[in-house]
Amino acid sequence: MSSQPSTLTWKCVQTINAHATWVRSVAISPDAQILASGSGDKTIKLWDLRTGTLHYTLEGHSAWIRAIAISPNGKLLASCSNDRTIKLWDLQTGGLLKTLIGHTDWVRSVSFSPDSCTLASGSQDKTIKLWTVETGQNFCTLTGHHHWVLATAITPDGQTLVSSSRDQTIQLWDLTTQQWFYTITAHTHSVNCIALSPDSQWLASGSEDGTILIRHLPTKKRLHTLAQETGAISSVSISPNGRTLVSSSNDKAVRIWDLATGVLLQTLLDHDNWVWSVAFSPSGEILVSSCWGGKIKIWQQS
Repeated sequence: MSSQPSTLTWKCVQTINAHATWVRSVAISPDAQILASGSGDKTIKLWDLRTGTLHYTLEGHSAWIRAIAISPNGKLLASCSNDRTIKLWDLQTGGLLKTLIGHTDWVRSVSFSPDSCTLASGSQDKTIKLWTVETGQNFCTLTGHHHWVLATAITPDGQTLVSSSRDQTIQLWDLTTQQWFYTITAHTHSVNCIALSPDSQWLASGSEDGTILIRHLPTKKRLHTLAQETGAISSVSISPNGRTLVSSSNDKAVRIWDLATGVLLQTLLDHDNWVWSVAFSPSGEILVSSCWGGKIKIWQQS
């Protein structure tokens, strides 16, 4: 991990009035052409990342969209909802391909494996399910959390599934054996979000307790505890070069941190409401954030 912090600052270059209500999740395609947003208005929208032009509105869920994810091969978008389903969509056409049914409560998280062949989902039914993307079949259900599963992520090396929960823990699962192998207990409230570095070495977790923990994943050793003055952490993302962490909060702020030193580099205060989600473009040159009021902001460094 580089210890040289960036001297560039982030500036908002575009605001999109994207949805009628809160935008819970945003994602950017691997080719940096498409920005996807999922909302409490029950729709997913696909935008041109550069121009902010709307390409498609995807309809099919019967309740709030909780999370979206774009497959690493750039072909698919997965969405999950309070309607207890997961849907797979063609990213290029916006067409619905499959609906995955199996969870018995709201589905809070979806994550693709690096080869785009497996999808992991986390639910308020306290389980994580693994699905075969090609067939839409659930081939494994992981149990171990004692409260809602709020976030899931698969390491870029494809070896480990990480999950976080309202039970205040982070669980690590071996994807080869499909077995639990480690529990991290450090936060004092719900662990709302997690992010992994591109080299699979670093794990960031954000909590309702207002802290972000940076941990060396192979050794489980904590590197930093990042604390803000107010607000719960709603989303975290690590830049593609592994140097920068961005976080969002219900205090209306987006914060930029140096991952190696834990230093707060910049606080972005352009949003006028709870910021729900943040995402980097594949190059790390663009940052996207979304908020309760239905707006998406696009940021670039200068």
